[in-house]
Amino acid sequence: MYFIKILTILFLFIPILASGNQKSDLNKSEYYNLNSGNKYLKFKKEGKPVISDKWMVVTANTQASEAAAKILKNGGTAADAMISAQLVLGLVEPESSGLGGGAFLVYFDNKTKKVTTLDGRETAPLLINENVFQDINGNSLKFFDAVIGGKSVGTPGTPALLEMAYKKWGKTKWSLLFDDAINLSNNGFVISNKLSSSIKKSRKSLSKFLKTKSYFLPNGMPLESGNIHFNKNYANTLKAFEKNGSKVFYNGYIANDIVSTVNNANHNPGVLSINDMINYKVIERKPICSNYRGYQVCGMGPPSSGAITIAQILGMIENFDISKLGPKNPETWRIIGDASRLAFADRSIYIADSDFIDVPVKKLIDYNYLKKRSKLLDKKIKLKKIKAGNLASNLSMKWGPDNSIELPSTSHISIVDQYGNALSMTTTIENGFGSRLMTDSGFLLNNELTDFSFKSFKNGKKVANSIEPSKRPRSSMAPTIILKNNKPIYILGSPGGSNIIGYVVNAIISMIDWKKNAQEAASVAHGINKFGTYYLEKNTFMSKLLPSLEDMKYKVKLRNFSSGLNIIHINNKLYGGSDHRREGIAIGD
Repeated sequence: MYFIKILTILFLFIPILASGNQKSDLNKSEYYNLNSGNKYLKFKKEGKPVISDKWMVVTANTQASEAAAKILKNGGTAADAMISAQLVLGLVEPESSGLGGGAFLVYFDNKTKKVTTLDGRETAPLLINENVFQDINGNSLKFFDAVIGGKSVGTPGTPALLEMAYKKWGKTKWSLLFDDAINLSNNGFVISNKLSSSIKKSRKSLSKFLKTKSYFLPNGMPLESGNIHFNKNYANTLKAFEKNGSKVFYNGYIANDIVSTVNNANHNPGVLSINDMINYKVIERKPICSNYRGYQVCGMGPPSSGAITIAQILGMIENFDISKLGPKNPETWRIIGDASRLAFADRSIYIADSDFIDVPVKKLIDYNYLKKRSKLLDKKIKLKKIKAGNLASNLSMKWGPDNSIELPSTSHISIVDQYGNALSMTTTIENGFGSRLMTDSGFLLNNELTDFSFKSFKNGKKVANSIEPSKRPRSSMAPTIILKNNKPIYILGSPGGSNIIGYVVNAIISMIDWKKNAQEAASVAHGINKFGTYYLEKNTFMSKLLPSLEDMKYKVKLRNFSSGLNIIHINNKLYGGSDHRREGIAIGD
């Protein structure tokens, strides 16, 4: 049992001299804290949360959770721990997030009792063309024809967000936040099952670029789960980041490396410039908060559609007693499914980067508006026609529906520190492995620009989420902090592309309406309906609802889901849960 503890110490503090074929046994359900020897268990099958008294962190990878846990144990804040976790995630889960991507952060400061949100979303290059994702005939490119290569890369925001979060809420010495990520990069980290399987699935696209292929497919073979791998270039980048701050990413040699990688790609070269890097700014935005059954649900506003769309879905559902109906009642899922369809119809028309368009936030989440929309759900069968609400004639007539695509990827971090601060951050490079472009600096670059609509006009109307210079693409990321009486109760979020919104809604309903604990909510069976077809999770009770939902006139399909909910519930003690579908773990003390 102590093998895990000993081996982890070796990874962090002793250079590993063996080859990349060396195996590790780190990915266990039993987990030991390095410093205290305390035993932490992740009960994913049994549905039991991890319980602690002082602090807790939940991330998508054991090595990242442990790095954050050491910071928290030594008196660090939630922001400190997040930075350490993100730097490790960029190494051990590079297909999902990293320094070449962006993030949205929601933070509750226990001193001020204030919720703050930071927008670290990528921006479109100044030289971008609105037809970048169309062929010569004006037709939209196939998704992966647009994704792979330099033209899909936006200006990264994660390095600047980490630095800004530290300046606002950090307490630990800056250099200490880099220790674990640097040590793991130099001395070896464990290849997880998820990373290995992701490489195998994306083998063809990863092979298009020499640097990417050399890293993920050394000698033409994909990295295998349990192997020890190194990333010296990433270690050097982290050392430069630690010494110089984020300016080295935006006006230094790393900035030049990013721009060169994008513009000199041998497939779909882009138009990113040093001016794009220099001009990048993280934006502090007002949180979007809405009420649901006495709770205040707070999240990220535009350019994220997460908080608004969740507020709309919950605002419509609140008019129905789904607590009494229960999670196994098809009527419950008819209400949830059509509320989601109505909210996504509004999302398609009205939500985009609020620095470029007037997003009618107050009208979209207005109680009376949502109550009126909820009356459409009184029927006992599927709504035949779904359209955006008529908020105001000058708005509803102005915008055309978009056709952007968001596929599952991304990562999520939830943290509560000993001071009562809470953090929820969803972080991404968009699609798995992003643009597939690997920099000399040791990290992948995003493909975030494919979150824009591929066409700027629809039915003769401008699309709100059309691509424009310096604009931030609309996102579905939904980092969420739920409060009651101005105290944080639930901290949650998930990866999963545009399904993120449904995953987070399902978890919120599970905890508030059905009284599920954090682990049960993280592992809740999913039903997702955004555009008409109802997708039910295979091999769960949801699949048994198929006949009933078909009787309600839905087209129904069974499928697997790749949610990755990471949740903390505060109720005297801290209760943590991590989605059984991924490799996350909660650690607390």
